[in-house]
Amino acid sequence: MKLLLTSGGVTNASIHDALVSLLGKPIAESSALCIPTAQWGHPWCGPASVRRFITDQTPATMCGLGWKSVGVLELTALPSISRDRWVRWVQEADALLVDGGDATFLCHWMRESGLAELLPSLPESVWVGLSAGSMVMTPRIGQDFVEWPSAPGDRTLGVVDFSIFPHLDHPDLPWNTMAAAERWAADVKGTCYAIDDQTAIKVVGGTAEVVSEGQWKQLTP
Repeated sequence: MKLLLTSGGVTNASIHDALVSLLGKPIAESSALCIPTAQWGHPWCGPASVRRFITDQTPATMCGLGWKSVGVLELTALPSISRDRWVRWVQEADALLVDGGDATFLCHWMRESGLAELLPSLPESVWVGLSAGSMVMTPRIGQDFVEWPSAPGDRTLGVVDFSIFPHLDHPDLPWNTMAAAERWAADVKGTCYAIDDQTAIKVVGGTAEVVSEGQWKQLTP
């Protein structure tokens, strides 16, 4: 699977162009499924914020990019329906638009639903993550970002070999400073990236490339 791991969504022309290059065709000719599941695991989120994501009423543009079609895939529902139904939906989608929230909650339901197991069989599909929707693909998110009370720890899927500190210097998150990112990276260990909402990391074939019109830093303790 090809990955576009963002902090704040498709927020500028460079990230938009990276998405189109991963799709290999215009967004208007591509179909997407949006996944709001991570929001249910975070205390700041709820029905209203889920609706805003699906209807694209935030600056974190994902669903409103002009897709040929956009559907909703709620992972908590998948274990209760036939796998034959939902697997086909995922296979037919060009992109999965995965919202933020709590990455450990999202990781749990990706495994529980069977989606995590399916991803390696989708080499041409594009995973577009936003915040926790990006962090879930990393090995660890750091204890500072765990908000789900039932999380067994801070470990996530480990599809990529680096970790992400999102929303660097965000005006609504004054504690997300570079100094905080460096402390976080020292605990997480391994290769880490601190990225702001104008930055994304494109991953194809295991090779990571930073796409940015903003601020970012690679942190390798």
